[in-house]
Amino acid sequence: MAMLLSIVGALLLMLVLALILFVIFACKPWRFFSSSSFSSRSRTIKVADLDRPLVSDDIRNEINELPRDYDLEGACPQNEGHFHSPWNYRLIHKQRLPPVSPHITQGDSLVLEVISDPTEDVLVGQTLKRPLASDHLVDVLKHGRQSLEDDRFQEFVHNDILDQRSCLTLEVISGPSRGIRCSVQSINTSKLPLTLGRVSPSDLLLKDSEVSGKHAMINWNLNKMKWELVDMGSLNGTLLNSRSINHPDSGSRHWGDPIELASGDIITLGTTSQLYVRIMSQTECQIPFGVGVASDPMSLRRGGKKLPMEDVCYYQWPLPGMDQFGLFGICDGHGGAGAAKYASKILPEMVAATLSDSLKRERVLSLCDASDVLRDAFSQTEACMSHCYEGCTATVLLVWADGDENFFVQCANVGDSACVMNVDGKQIKMTEDHRITSYSERRRIEETGEPLKDGETRLCGLNLARMLGDKFLKQQDSRFSSEPYISQVVHIHRASGAFALLASDGFWDVISVKKATQLVLQTRERHSTGADSAENIANFLLSEARTLRTKDNTSIIFLDFDTTSISCKVDS
Repeated sequence: MAMLLSIVGALLLMLVLALILFVIFACKPWRFFSSSSFSSRSRTIKVADLDRPLVSDDIRNEINELPRDYDLEGACPQNEGHFHSPWNYRLIHKQRLPPVSPHITQGDSLVLEVISDPTEDVLVGQTLKRPLASDHLVDVLKHGRQSLEDDRFQEFVHNDILDQRSCLTLEVISGPSRGIRCSVQSINTSKLPLTLGRVSPSDLLLKDSEVSGKHAMINWNLNKMKWELVDMGSLNGTLLNSRSINHPDSGSRHWGDPIELASGDIITLGTTSQLYVRIMSQTECQIPFGVGVASDPMSLRRGGKKLPMEDVCYYQWPLPGMDQFGLFGICDGHGGAGAAKYASKILPEMVAATLSDSLKRERVLSLCDASDVLRDAFSQTEACMSHCYEGCTATVLLVWADGDENFFVQCANVGDSACVMNVDGKQIKMTEDHRITSYSERRRIEETGEPLKDGETRLCGLNLARMLGDKFLKQQDSRFSSEPYISQVVHIHRASGAFALLASDGFWDVISVKKATQLVLQTRERHSTGADSAENIANFLLSEARTLRTKDNTSIIFLDFDTTSISCKVDS
């Protein structure tokens, strides 16, 4: 019995051992302890292999569409400061899509073990939440980003400098050198500082015995972005707005302290020479003569209805790409303001386009005649306009300069907006009246073979026979025309006391040419102590038309060539 039990026990033990062996062979637990087996299932990459792409081009292109700071695992942006070298990290990227998928999307992971060459240290178990890159790529990215930041900074600095550009204009308003004007720009360092004195090499020469040879100096303070005036130890002193800026020890000939200037200041050198200070932006200081513009829809008609504004004033100095030329004009619309606005935009473009031809431009300068340029500009503008039931007058004054500080002026017009000039006290009418009632226009119409009847003052309801636009009327009656009147060229020399006055018919309806000239001369004397005199004159003329109860839109452009303008420290 005992032997039987021992046999049964041995058999059970053998069965248990056999079962254990079966389980062991079936489960193969030794695979968890074999480094070679582990290595066979992992992908090992040498450091030198990191320059090769880890994924296909198609997948990489999709990844590159994500922002640089996109976290593939956490799906959130990372701070740029956390970007580290890829050599010290092990990238753990768990695949959450089926292995056969050719795409990697947000949240995907790929298990990679990165080991370095024997000479490099490796940190294991850290997670890099950025795509791997080589040292060269990291440098390129860093330098590229830095270069972009530098470019942006340089652009910012450049724009900031442009925003801070300033132009200083000095106008001598009293003393022996009255009328001289000098301008200098803050960005033209070669022309700074600007010295004021009685003898050369002072930049602004004042023929005044009370002014010292080198009396005062003006410079641009780049740190403060301000113009500053300093007395250079003058004998008779310098006043700024009636306050002395000399050194306290007047007999020492020491320089005074720099004092900031502001637009509107009055500088007194000695006792009689006074200079008016005007500080402007870059665009304001480009016109070498005074310009004043004023306009108003004006009065209430008898019925009490306020007039709509159909006048358009415009000017460009210089014309694009041509520093010597500028254009000033007025368009007075009828039937609406559309035609006037369009013509005021197109006319300068056409003049500039014609003058951009070097041969035509040189012809104008050599012959001192721009008739063909103005005629072509009007013809091209009329061809571009498609306004059937709207039209406008157009009066333009083309001004150009030679190299000797002289100006040439020529005018072209259709309609009844007029321009007059005064040069050396002589009145010059620069336009022709194209109303039906004018003798010259009735004669032109008569030459067409269809003369007007006696007492007829309108043509198809209009009192004008020449205009731009109004295509429907021109199709109905061939007596309408857009051919401009071209004036003779007027030469304006220095100190000629010249001025030009352009105005719409609302002004000329109540003020004659003779009266306008008298008003200009009177107002010029009253406002001669400021650089804004042209603007003051234009506004005064407008107020006179308002006082005389004009019943039409009124627009005025006044050009004052009276003040002698010189440039300071002209480079040879």
